[in-house]
Amino acid sequence: MSLLVLLIVPLVASLALAFIGDRKLAPEVNILGSAATLAAGVVLALGVYRNGPMLAGGNFFFVDAFNVYLAVLTSFVSVTTAVFSRRYMRREREHGTLGHRRIRFYHAMFQLFIFAMLLCLLTNNVGVLWIAMELATLSTVLLVSLYRTPSAIEAAWKYFILCGVGIALALFGTVLLYFAAEKVLGAGGEALLWTNLSTVSGQLEPTILSLAFVFLMVGYGTKVGLVPMHNWLPDAHSEGPTPISAVLSGLLLNIALYALVRCKVLVDGSTGTHHSGNIMMGFGIVSILVASFSLLRQKDIKRMFAYSSIEHMGIATFAFGLGGPVATFGALLHMLVHSLTKSAIFFTVGHASQMHRSQDMDRIKGLIRGNPLVGWGMTLGVMAIVGMPPFGVFTSEFLILTATIKDAPLMAPFLLLGLGVTFAALFRKVQPMVFGEAPEYQKRLKAAHIPVLLHMVLVLVLGLYMPRFLSDWFQTAVGILK
Repeated sequence: MSLLVLLIVPLVASLALAFIGDRKLAPEVNILGSAATLAAGVVLALGVYRNGPMLAGGNFFFVDAFNVYLAVLTSFVSVTTAVFSRRYMRREREHGTLGHRRIRFYHAMFQLFIFAMLLCLLTNNVGVLWIAMELATLSTVLLVSLYRTPSAIEAAWKYFILCGVGIALALFGTVLLYFAAEKVLGAGGEALLWTNLSTVSGQLEPTILSLAFVFLMVGYGTKVGLVPMHNWLPDAHSEGPTPISAVLSGLLLNIALYALVRCKVLVDGSTGTHHSGNIMMGFGIVSILVASFSLLRQKDIKRMFAYSSIEHMGIATFAFGLGGPVATFGALLHMLVHSLTKSAIFFTVGHASQMHRSQDMDRIKGLIRGNPLVGWGMTLGVMAIVGMPPFGVFTSEFLILTATIKDAPLMAPFLLLGLGVTFAALFRKVQPMVFGEAPEYQKRLKAAHIPVLLHMVLVLVLGLYMPRFLSDWFQTAVGILK
């Protein structure tokens, strides 16, 4: 029951917000819809934690420790983003940047986007996963172009074309997967169910699955933002509304990586080799290096943190590819702490750009003097995202690095190089924006501090103490992803 509620609430909220429009209660309805989704997600997670994996809807939906944790994370970040966007979007309207129709459109598409991501996670059908991923793409394309400026429309088209090509390649990989499964499970929808495919993975034709994974890797890897399919991501982040940047970095990239990891498990079971893991490690390490050096040349604050997202998804992809209990545990934790940290950073970035009416880092100065909570929020966010202790990102990166030194020592220097360059680049870029004198053109504003504080407290706690239930949860997920 809670699974159906989890999916129905954001869909109903999207339809309701399309009718409500830009009335006074629209932001509150958006928050309420996200909060109800979170409540349903927590109830579902508790059920899985106590009773183990479950099927629902005639085997159409499937929930286990891996996808339910991402479903709770998705619904949680959607709540905090909805709270942040209430004040942020109101200020955009006051400045005349957005009109009533576009605010209505934003709220409706936001909830539709959340629905699409949850459907990706909870469906048991590989084909429906592809459809839901396409729905998530289309809804965010429209949100990226919300400002209707030439650069926003260009970014939306680039996003649409690149991810459209990527998703088409993923479709071809899905067809190959079905072709291999049909010979074992027979024709029909049963050959597309994750649960059935996992059961017979050892009987699937390894050559076909190896080829399918190449297409799936490139296709879903485009959505993850892996190099060299990453060019859409910095533009989409810099031109879309800041709340959408937060959910793109914090949520959508995780969903695409989830699909890749599920496919990797099938290929590993079929081939009995580390072929798929080696591909993921290669894409991951290249993404880390390219993104870290790209940070040095950025001048737009949202583009800079978009490249940071590429780097961190490269770390998670590399860790899943490396495999093993420690690396997989670290990758699961990294997805969690990166989502919380990066969305908090984008919240502060949104306030900083509104205070200076610019995303140009040369114009953003003296944040701590203009609004101490925004300035310190960005400082702590950057400290966390570069992996400084005692934040949770340090813990996840330490686990991944430890596993790399043990199982792939030749890769460890490249990983350390990427982490070191990222550390230096982000502190070099952020320090002038946070400290110094506030310029005369800096505006004062009431910021939404609760989402930032909540995210940063959670990331700090996860760096100092891992709750028993979360550790058990991750250990169960690690067992699933062997």
